[in-house]
Amino acid sequence: MLVATVLIWALNFTVTRYVLEHGFEPLAYSSVRYGIAATLFAAFTYGYEGSFRVRRRDVVLLVGAAAVGIWLNQLSYVYAIKFTNASTTALILGTTPIFAALIAMAFGLERVSRWFWAATALSFVGVTLVATGSGGVKSDIKGDLLGVATAATWAAYSVAIAPLMRRYSPYRISAIVLVLGWVAVAATAAPQLASQDFHLGWEIWALLVYAVLGPLVLTNILWFKALDRVGPSHATLFANLQPFVAVVFAVLLLSEHISWLQVVGGIAIGAGIVMARQRRGEGIGP
Repeated sequence: MLVATVLIWALNFTVTRYVLEHGFEPLAYSSVRYGIAATLFAAFTYGYEGSFRVRRRDVVLLVGAAAVGIWLNQLSYVYAIKFTNASTTALILGTTPIFAALIAMAFGLERVSRWFWAATALSFVGVTLVATGSGGVKSDIKGDLLGVATAATWAAYSVAIAPLMRRYSPYRISAIVLVLGWVAVAATAAPQLASQDFHLGWEIWALLVYAVLGPLVLTNILWFKALDRVGPSHATLFANLQPFVAVVFAVLLLSEHISWLQVVGGIAIGAGIVMARQRRGEGIGP
């Protein structure tokens, strides 16, 4: 389940880049994709649990998580992919665990050691090398910055929903956040939806089906079932491979070029994540 999840997530970078290059407007694509996924996953969750009930005091947190985790994250993600390579975006998203730890520390949820700060510095040096190696043109720099925003917003979402995981199933949280987030995405995407030409080739629609059923529906189920069986630490080790598998897909399927600076930067990001995970436990608070 973990291997399947990582492969599906990794391939999504290539799929997104391809559909945006072949007819879909960025926000129109996100709106259609999330609208279908939210409907399907909500139906699955209701059939599985029979309820969407949450405490009234948790509604605000869920709305906030949806705003950051889906709306801001999707806006930054699709435009990062549009402005720079799928491989570059994937490598930058490797810093998500670092951002999660920094945000948790900022809110007093974790304490981190000096070793972690060294790991953070190494990871951000890696991001700089990846960005420098991407070409340095204006569109690439914009895409690189949006890639950083994508990592930061997803990390913020992960930290925000952590307390809710103690009270509700991950399926219920994901279903509610998907629906709320889609409403915000659809509202923002209204102008692009109005002008979008939906007379696209069959391969684009086939890839949209994949992008809905794979990364948003199936992987939610596989990931949470795997977490329950093997634990978060073991599962996260697999998840850390996602950016590097995504680069392989982008190179093979999109013929993207990877510079030596990006290779070194990707290695630095990976090394920083490994360092952070090895030593974070020494300084974690309750």
